[in-house]
Amino acid sequence: MISSAGGSLLAQTAAVSGLDRALGARLAPWRAARARHDPGKVVLDLAVAIALAGDCLADLAVVRAQPDVFGEVASDPTVSRLITALAAEAPAALAAPVRRPRPGAGSSGRRWPRTGR
Repeated sequence: MISSAGGSLLAQTAAVSGLDRALGARLAPWRAARARHDPGKVVLDLAVAIALAGDCLADLAVVRAQPDVFGEVASDPTVSRLITALAAEAPAALAAPVRRPRPGAGSSGRRWPRTGR
């Protein structure tokens, strides 16, 4: 559980900042009609797995094994299908930018307080 604390913090940061919703909205065109999993959550789960030292899609099992911490995680075949679909349309997938706040602003548009220096 302690080894997953960084992954949990990453997932919480994505939720608080709105990154999870923004990714879900931008990747919606790649969501299959009957899909149960949001493509944005799948990509975020992969990012968490990588942050926890994963180096392949199967390493998502570490995240999947902790549903109380990370919620429901897509199966390996579901993740593989999404990655295949995104790779097939790589230029379009990469051109689906997530709205970025202006430098120094949080998701609310307020400036972040400076610390240190």
